Order: sequence, then structure tokens, then C-alpha cells
Amino acid sequence: AAPGLRGSSVALVLAATVLGSFYLRPAAQRQRYNFRFVRHARDAPLVSHYNYIVVGGGTAGCPLAATLSERSRVLLLERGGYPYGNRNVSSEYHFADALADTSPRSPAQRFVSEDGVVNARARVLGGGSCLNAGFYTRASSEYVRAAGWDARLVNASYRWVERELVFRPDVPRWQGALREGLLQAGVTPDNGYTVDHVPGTKIGGTIFDSAGRRHTAADFLRGANPRRLTVFLHATVSQVLFRRREGSASPVAYGVVFTDPMGVQHRVYLRGVGRSEVILAAGTLGSPQLLMLSGVGPRAHLEKHGVRAVVDRPMVGQGVADNPMNSVFVPSPVPVALSLVQVVGVTRFGSFIEGVSGSQFGIPLHSRRRAHSFGMFSPMTGQLGTLPPRERTAEAMRRAAEVMRGLDRRAFRGGFILEKILGPLSTGHVELRSTDPHANPAVTFNYFRDPRDVERCVRGIQTIERVVRSRAFSRFTYANATAMDVAFDRAALAKFLNLLPRHPRDTRPLQQYCRDTVMTIWHYHGGCHVGPVVDPDYRVIGVAGLRVVDSSTFKYSPGTNPQATVMMLGRYMGLKIQEEGWRP
Repeated sequence: AAPGLRGSSVALVLAATVLGSFYLRPAAQRQRYNFRFVRHARDAPLVSHYNYIVVGGGTAGCPLAATLSERSRVLLLERGGYPYGNRNVSSEYHFADALADTSPRSPAQRFVSEDGVVNARARVLGGGSCLNAGFYTRASSEYVRAAGWDARLVNASYRWVERELVFRPDVPRWQGALREGLLQAGVTPDNGYTVDHVPGTKIGGTIFDSAGRRHTAADFLRGANPRRLTVFLHATVSQVLFRRREGSASPVAYGVVFTDPMGVQHRVYLRGVGRSEVILAAGTLGSPQLLMLSGVGPRAHLEKHGVRAVVDRPMVGQGVADNPMNSVFVPSPVPVALSLVQVVGVTRFGSFIEGVSGSQFGIPLHSRRRAHSFGMFSPMTGQLGTLPPRERTAEAMRRAAEVMRGLDRRAFRGGFILEKILGPLSTGHVELRSTDPHANPAVTFNYFRDPRDVERCVRGIQTIERVVRSRAFSRFTYANATAMDVAFDRAALAKFLNLLPRHPRDTRPLQQYCRDTVMTIWHYHGGCHVGPVVDPDYRVIGVAGLRVVDSSTFKYSPGTNPQATVMMLGRYMGLKIQEEGWRP
């Protein structure tokens, strides 16, 4: 790791003090938790009291709760399970298997947007930082200014995050060729290694260490005060409780209701309602959903679902967006080492170019062992970019997976180069599908509705084509289509992976190609925007004692990859809330 990016000795000492051995006894097995303040929801009291109740133990919720616990009693409620010891979460070799896991206990809960694109929602302590490709980069200085944040505190909060879990990657040859190819394609200047968001080509940080182990937002809990923080897992919050305070026109949040896996309801109340708060950090889907289930949202929509409106806020759930991603697979004549996102090209026209590579992203295991998911852009993870979104049925995914398992291993040598766009400008909405808090809401992203998003995609694909044709990348591409056909069944591979070079019969304009091949990179955001839903201090407008601190407050996705800024926001707002006054 680069100097100053590994966890400090102070953090290690804190970790040694916090780590304990708390045992649970589920029906079939004993499950060990390393943090003594982490418990199963069914062991929670029926009634309890805290200064702060944080809903959502994800990328923002963990640093927020850890920070608040320095001075106050905090309860962190997470609907998912424990990340440590889960191979699919902890290793860069297997993380795509978590996205492919559709079981009820999977750390990734799959959903399909109304646009037809398969997506995933984190369901694990640590949130999306347990499931992503690990790339770490800050938001731009322009983004920070537009958000109205205190730049000095923002930088201090980023550094706090980076000391705990950010590393400098070892760049293998394929990533090095991608970097040089981007420069030769005109994505300049060469910015070397940096976690800053700057135009040009750079190597960014990663949350995977040199041994390939993932570090997640859950790691921030090692620095929490174990006497002041309690975490309940498998705790699904169904409602924020409100009451009218004498002399106040606004409803006041005074607690929450959550359900454990046995269906038992638990109530948690704020101690000394006034400065105590409920803070939603449930993410782009969870926070607007919970606001609406609690009666804060568009009145007509709430009444349609039988929810009594506490406050009519028409913009709750609006302005939701997902950065559209289009990827191509570039077969290689030589073996390619495994790598997740390490290099990014930040273009000046609003497109970001990244890549992932390696045999683990495609070699089927012809053995008794469970087959791998074939990587993050495969039918097993819901990504089937060779079909338009509304044709990506479960049956189509199954057929594609069967074909993949029968192909020669040489077909899977290579890597994916992807482009995703800034913003985006196209937005949609989140709506209640039902009043069941365990179910995902209905989500519409309206990919590429704005023509400016389409043009950014077109220019991004054109840039990728120049990278693949560059001298720097020639080692990892076949000389021509004939050489590729000799090596493997290119026609079969093209049924489920978009290849470069494109087939001669694929004459679609790039504008249509972008729409047909769109997939997700899991960077969705919005639904509780600053201004119409929350104020600049992230308090929900129209009620007291309630904030939202997560990606749902973002109008645009920060930087090329949002996790750094989501973690930073958790720390940043924890410190800001502390400034307002603390209690033992």
C-alpha cells in the first residue's frame, strides 16, 4: 500500500480492544460474530432507547454510526447479515458469485427495474462496499462545491476513510495495456496514481489489499465505541414513528419499528426527543421506500397503498438515476491475469472508461465444485447485454449460461472494457409496489431518455474502439476475426457477450447499440434530493428529528465511482451532527 493509506497503528489498537467473541445459536448452527456489540435481531429487547437510531448498516451507515458512537448511544439496524467469513464477499476471486446468488440469504438482493435491466441491492453489513469491484476515487472539487460541503472537513473525512481501508493496487499487464491504450486514444494527461477525480487517465485506489482480501465499510466499526454502539443484524425496519409535539406544527420522529426473522416486532425510541434523531442510511431504494411506508411522500401514492400521509412530500422517490453502462469483451490470444477496476479514463465529454480482466471471469469449472458465476458481466449475475433489456428473461439467461458452460476455455481469455456516463441526465422514480418492507419497491430509471446521455455513450464506445486498436493493447487482441475463429467458437460467444471487434453483420448505429446493450454498474442514486426532500443538513423537510444520509440524496453520481464519497458522507455528517451537541 502507498504510505499513509494503510490502517494506522491507533486503528489496530482500537480493533484489538473492540474485537470479542459473541456467539449466537440459530436452529441449525452456531454463528460467530467478531464484534461483541453485533447481535442477531431476534435477541433484541422488545423495547429499547437510544440517542441515535441509524437505519441501514451500509456504505454510509457504518461510518456514520461509528462516528456518532464516539459521544452518544447509537443503535445501527441492518436488514442483512454478517460479511466476515463469507467467501463471496471477502475475496476478489469470488465476489461476482455473490451477485449470482439468488437465495434468500444472499448478500445481494436481485431486482429488475421497470426498464428491464437486472440490478442488485446490497443486503449485508457494509452494504455495497461488500459487493462492488473495489475501485476508490474521490468526487471532484466542483462536485464538493456544488454540494455546499465544507471542503476542509470533506478532505479530513476522506483521509479518515483512506487510512482504514484504501490501498494502491499492483497493476498487471492487461491493466497497464489499458492505461497506455487510453493515453494513445487521446484520454490525456497521464495522471499516474491518484485518488483525486481529474480529467485524463489514472490509476485509482482499491479496497482490496495485496492478498486480494476485501476491506469494507463494516471495518469502520472496529473504531467504534463498543460501550455506546449496538448493531442488530437481520432487522428489517418497517416504520418511522411520528407524533405531534406541543407547540410544534411539524410531526416529530421519536422511534422506529423493526421486525426480526421470526416476525416479532421490536420498538426503539429516542432518548430525550429533541436533539436525538432517527437517521436513514438505507440507500437509494431503502430510504425513499421507508419514508413512504412511514407516511412521508406523495399523498395520492401513499393513500393508494393504504398509508396515512403524515407529510405530503411529492418529490420523495423522484429523480432516481442509474449511470448506464455498456461493456464489450475483448478476447485475448494469451492468458490474462485477474484484475478488477484499477485504471480509469476520465474523458472531457462525460464518459468514463474502465476495465476488468482475467480467467476467473469466464472459465467454467468442469468438476463437482460449484461453478463460478463467470464474472460480473455474465448471465449468471443478470447481465445479458446481447439482448435488449426487455428480452432478458429468466429463460434467456438460463440458455445463455448453458452455452457458456459448454465453450472452450480459450473463449474466455481476455477482459471487459466498459464505458459509463457522467450524471446521468436521464432520471426516473421509486414507488411502493406494496407495503411489505421486505420487498423491493418498483424502480424506473429511464435509461438514455435524455439524448445527451446517448451521445456520451456513443463517444465512449468510439473511445473503446480506439483503445482496442491501439499499439499498446495489441498484445491482448487477435490480429483479425479469422484468427479469433480458429481459436474458439466466436459466434457462440457472441450470443451472450458483446465483442470487439463487432461482427460485420452488426450494422446498428451506435446510438441504438447503446440502448440495446445497456447494463448497470450498480451506481444508482437519488430519490431524496437535497432541496425538495432534505435540507442542506440532510434533515427531512416538514418533520423534525429525521435525516437521510446516503446516496439517495445525490442528484448526480460523484466521481467515476461513488463509494468513496458515500463513506466520506457518513463520516462527514457524523462529525457535523456531533458539532450540534452531544450527550453521554
